Amino acid sequence: MAIYDIVKVGAPILREKAAPVKRFDKKLGKLMKDMAETMYAANGCGLAAPQIGLSQRIVVIDAGDGAGIREFVNPVLTDPVGEAIDSEGCLSVPDYEGEVKRAAQITVHFQDRKGDHYKLTADGLLARALQHECDHLEGILFIDKAISLTAKPKDDER
Repeated sequence: MAIYDIVKVGAPILREKAAPVKRFDKKLGKLMKDMAETMYAANGCGLAAPQIGLSQRIVVIDAGDGAGIREFVNPVLTDPVGEAIDSEGCLSVPDYEGEVKRAAQITVHFQDRKGDHYKLTADGLLARALQHECDHLEGILFIDKAISLTAKPKDDER
């Protein structure tokens, strides 16, 4: 396993549209395992490939619902239902948190590490995390959509 450095706001890759994944091989599987390990090491619940400096449409999420790590390759979000406002943070924007309006429920069409196609309808934290991480694949950060932003206190200020 490898733990990647997380790219921070200001890095150009975070503002680029990520490229679709076309090769489904052992390297992709290892990358997704490493992404999950990186996410857990940083105490996150989701991570997109651009956040580790790779322009690929890959997302890993653990919504804390007992399902463990979920992997999404080439995800496409459809069928938003309702809206929910909640607090978000981001591993790539570590100094801020903010209130963001998102769909309360969302459907995602995606591939797994083998290239097989799936569809999942999500709500709650999984829906929020999917929208947040898929925004990364489009070069969008949560701070672009935040209704309000608050600076997080530094560790020495707590």
